[in-house]
Amino acid sequence: METTMKSKWLTIALALAIAGGAALAHGNKVHIKGKIGKIDADSLQVKTADGKTVEVKLVASTVYVLHTPPRPGDPPDANENKPAKLADLAVGDAVVIHATPKGETLEADEVKFSSPGANKMASVAAKPKA
Repeated sequence: METTMKSKWLTIALALAIAGGAALAHGNKVHIKGKIGKIDADSLQVKTADGKTVEVKLVASTVYVLHTPPRPGDPPDANENKPAKLADLAVGDAVVIHATPKGETLEADEVKFSSPGANKMASVAAKPKA
C-alpha cells in the first residue's frame, strides 16, 4: 500500500514538473529570470534564483524594455514598460530574458529589466509633499 501511494505521488510530482517547464517555454524560446551579474558589449551573465549563471548573447535585433512597477495606490496592472538600450542596464538589475537557442548559445530576443531602486523611486514619487 505504501509503495503504491509513493508511486502515485511520484507520478503527480513528475507531471507537475513537466507541465511547469512547458509553461516557461513558448515554442523553442527560453526564459531566463534573475539578476545581471556581468555586462559585456555582446553578452549578459544572469544569476538565476537557483544559483546558476547563464550567459545570453546580445544581437542587433535584441529589444530592451525598462519595466517600472506600479506606484503605491495605483492599480496592480499599472506597470510601465518603456523602450531602453543596453547602456541602461546595470549589474544587479532584475531581468527576464526571452531567448532563442542557437546551437550552444542563447540569443536574447527581449531583455526586460527593472533597477533595484525602481520600487523606492516609484514610492517616493507617489508621496505628497508636506
